[in-house]
Amino acid sequence: MSYVVYILYSESSNRTYVGQTSDLEKRLVYHNEISIGSFTSKFRPWKLIHSEKFDSRSEAMRREKWFKSGVGRDEIQKIKNRCGVESAAADSSSGS
Repeated sequence: MSYVVYILYSESSNRTYVGQTSDLEKRLVYHNEISIGSFTSKFRPWKLIHSEKFDSRSEAMRREKWFKSGVGRDEIQKIKNRCGVESAAADSSSGS
């Protein structure tokens, strides 16, 4: 079984979410449609901006933890810049 670390982006709130799963497709549906009262349910819709595959859950959990560190947050910012996702949120929130 393989595991995936993923980064989601919410354009409506300019937020990111990092998680890991063994079934990415099912997890995306959960974040965007099924979850109630969770962090991700408040900022829908979520867009997948990055994913990485691992052979073990422990490797995926280490990478997820790294993304949540200071250096990892810097890397998320680079990913967001490459995807051009933050510029869209900044344009929509400027009130023009």
